[in-house]
Amino acid sequence: MTGWLGDDRTRVAAERILDAAAELFVERGVAGVGMGEIAGVAGCSRATLYRYFADRGELHLAFVHREARRVGALISADVADASDHPDRIASAVLSAVRHVREAPTLAAWFRAGDAARTAELAQSSPVIEALGLSVVEDPVAARWLVRVIVSLLTVPGRDDADERGLVERFVVPALAGSSA
Repeated sequence: MTGWLGDDRTRVAAERILDAAAELFVERGVAGVGMGEIAGVAGCSRATLYRYFADRGELHLAFVHREARRVGALISADVADASDHPDRIASAVLSAVRHVREAPTLAAWFRAGDAARTAELAQSSPVIEALGLSVVEDPVAARWLVRVIVSLLTVPGRDDADERGLVERFVVPALAGSSA
């Protein structure tokens, strides 16, 4: 079907599939979930699932992009009142880490067996790169910032205060000269 209803149905079906995938990612980890299992939880056939997502990589990327946009909006709201650029950098990094950790569907991506795939997606995603560029204008600095956030999510500090100290001591000075 074409037109706005067809587009809406496509969006709703794709969201249902991504929601099913999210549920399974939390239960079994990202790498441990197959397309057939996602189709089953989504209530559709494998053929239907493959009409929306050509393969697991495409589904993973769609999921990551959807969640990155959601987290990006939360980060923007969190840093809206940042008093200066260094404060904005620290707040953005710590906000990103907090929001990912608080969402079981995202925290699943940073488990030991899934972290390498997550890091690869983070470095190749234009949506995630745009999140880095919302904090610093320099594309190289933005890519490095994404790596720092992935690192903190994969290998956390001892506690929140430790992570804040690391961000304020090392990340902020390295990026404070970059404008946003």
